[in-house]
Amino acid sequence: MAQTASAARKARRRPRSGVSLTDQAYYTLRERILRGSLPPGTAVSRRKVAEELGVSFLPISDAILRLERDGLLESRSRAGTRVRVPTADEIRGRYVVREALEGESAKLCCQRATFQQRLELRRMGEQLDTLYAHLTDSPDPDFLYVVHQQHMTLHQQIAECARCPELKEAIEKNQVLIYNWFYDVSAQRPSPPVHFHSELAAAVTSERPEVADKVMREHVRYGRDGIIEAMGNHLKAGDWRVKR
Repeated sequence: MAQTASAARKARRRPRSGVSLTDQAYYTLRERILRGSLPPGTAVSRRKVAEELGVSFLPISDAILRLERDGLLESRSRAGTRVRVPTADEIRGRYVVREALEGESAKLCCQRATFQQRLELRRMGEQLDTLYAHLTDSPDPDFLYVVHQQHMTLHQQIAECARCPELKEAIEKNQVLIYNWFYDVSAQRPSPPVHFHSELAAAVTSERPEVADKVMREHVRYGRDGIIEAMGNHLKAGDWRVKR
């Protein structure tokens, strides 16, 4: 029985076929951050992660460097690594970038989406509002993770319907949807208004690009000040005295 348990642990540590050890560590840590199990300011020990995943320090260090470039982790000499705590100015800047990119995405989607794509976007908006309506004050972490996945998928689909690969790539490279997810979870932002995503979907599938742009920008800005305040509390509580 002990041998079976040991074999099971080794199997869990073994990377999936075609997935490098660095990718395995990267996605494991990113998922924990996006699930909220590693809140802003939480120390991340390279040694502990390496032991848990059964890998050497090198892939862990490479994964952490990627997450630092993504803006989700930060490291300091003789202090260690922690989940990044963004400043108010940084958050505002991220919102400016997201608003510009997604506002343009909404306009182009409004002009270029096919009839079937418009129907699908409206269905996705309604489905997402239904999911948010089922969130409680203390939601199940797995259910909340699914809700955020669906939210990101809706915005990715809007970018896809814009039919501008360069714009879609800019949205992905700037991590605007991942940051939104990270901020939402970290600030524990309450559920949005009842028809929040249905109204967005209706705007981006209308025949009025200027309205689509306006609604998307308002959608992006929703809850921004609350997120800045919540992140400020994380900054006040921050402590860099981290053991590696």
